[in-house]
Amino acid sequence: MELTKGIFKAAEDVFRNNKGSILRTIVYTIGHFAIAITVLMLVADVSFLIALTDAIVEPLANAVWYFILDKWWASRS
Repeated sequence: MELTKGIFKAAEDVFRNNKGSILRTIVYTIGHFAIAITVLMLVADVSFLIALTDAIVEPLANAVWYFILDKWWASRS
């Protein structure tokens, strides 16, 4: 029980200290899903399910990259 409380407390602290970056990352990721699906279906002429799979996996990697970049960028200003 104490471990669970510690994990939730740590997650709460991370969210509170990074709220702006986390919210921007979520908005960016959702937009990226929609854009990636649309582009893949129009340009690569793939099915919706294939586009959806790629549109989920690739932006998740980009979201991690964006979060790291945003934290670095914010620390420089």
